[in-house]
Amino acid sequence: MKSLRALGASILALLRELADENAYRRYLDTYGLAHSPQAWRAFSDERAKMRYSRAKCC
Repeated sequence: MKSLRALGASILALLRELADENAYRRYLDTYGLAHSPQAWRAFSDERAKMRYSRAKCC
């Protein structure tokens, strides 16, 4: 039973990482912000800017 719970916890942690929830929590902690629509928007904009501002070759 414990191994099943551990597996579930691992899967949940993986899904949170893939959905950027962990990155968002780290962003809130870094800037000392509380969760809000404005904070999520700023986080999303910053991530998109970093992702798409890099030039790709070929």
